[in-house]
Amino acid sequence: MTLSADEVNKSKHAPTVEGLLPLFLERWSPRSFAAREVSQADLKRVFEAARWAPSSGNAQPWRFIIGIQGTETHARLVSTLAGFNKEWAPKAPVLILGTTNAVNARGAANAYAMYDLGAAAVSITLAAEALGLATHQMGGFDHDGARKEFGIPESYALGSVMALGYQDEPAALANDELISREIGPRTRKPLNEIVFSAWDEPALLG
Repeated sequence: MTLSADEVNKSKHAPTVEGLLPLFLERWSPRSFAAREVSQADLKRVFEAARWAPSSGNAQPWRFIIGIQGTETHARLVSTLAGFNKEWAPKAPVLILGTTNAVNARGAANAYAMYDLGAAAVSITLAAEALGLATHQMGGFDHDGARKEFGIPESYALGSVMALGYQDEPAALANDELISREIGPRTRKPLNEIVFSAWDEPALLG
């Protein structure tokens, strides 16, 4: 028997960490999205979060293309999706393509452009979580096709397409493999595998 959306959501929550905001532990990336409109006010809030993200030299190099269900932009973003993403992501009420200016104000390469876009993107995901919204970022899309579809300059690097909306029931997904991924456990590497005092020497964090 497939778990309900509420059951899956609770099962994905990470164990409580004292002093850490719950939204970091509760955020995850569902694929099943409800056909429920996201308000303009909430969309403005998540992009305000991105606007105030940190960036190298305060360049704020990110640019987002947003497609709302029923619009031409949404359909054009759907047309660029690849693989399994074509099966579930079109239902998401909002699709967002993140891009970033890889050339700085002096005309030189901005080595931190993608890093900055990542900071803005995670700001969107956390703001969305705080508003009761879900997000799922996808690398599986036709980058060249998206660049051509939207006339994105070559100086801009493409990040991900992000689905945003409200979580739906796992059973609403198209096939058993997607459902299995939806209800599967959420895991993370332990801190001693990612935080070092020297290369490959775990830091002592208590």
